[in-house]
Amino acid sequence: MLSRDEVRRIIGGTENLKHRTLLSLIYSCGLRVSEAANLKATDIDSERKQIHIRLAKGAKDRYVMLSEKVLLLLREYWSHYRPKVYLFEGGTRGKAIAVRTIQHAFSMAVNRAGVNKSHGIHILRHSFATHLVEKGISLLAIQKLLGHTDIKTTMVYLHLQTTPASIKSPFDELNL
Repeated sequence: MLSRDEVRRIIGGTENLKHRTLLSLIYSCGLRVSEAANLKATDIDSERKQIHIRLAKGAKDRYVMLSEKVLLLLREYWSHYRPKVYLFEGGTRGKAIAVRTIQHAFSMAVNRAGVNKSHGIHILRHSFATHLVEKGISLLAIQKLLGHTDIKTTMVYLHLQTTPASIKSPFDELNL
């Protein structure tokens, strides 16, 4: 799992606007890399601050929240790139960016940020979920955002965030 600071360093150190927007979107929505690659502009609902994820894992659709900051970044990205079909196009206009290209951009960003943890881009999704658990968001809400069918799949994030150092004793909250 990445700390919030590590996520900030990875995304903040990404100079390429397309890559920074992609990584921001993946983390801020808890997307799978393939879901980000297959997004179309019509999937973004800026009024409702939602993104429609179509035919995700298990051929299921779901909605995820759209961060206000990411919406601003998407607008900047849109005005610069003007994609035709897919929100993030690859080298060929009208074709989706390759998953491998996104993975490579993440790898480069991790190296630039000096984060020395062994992981792939999916760690952004894991970090998103874990950070929500740490904020006290219900597992059922996280399950829905991630598109998990079984709550047991979502429950793994309870184990990732519960370390002795992260648990505060109720004694510390007593006014003695």
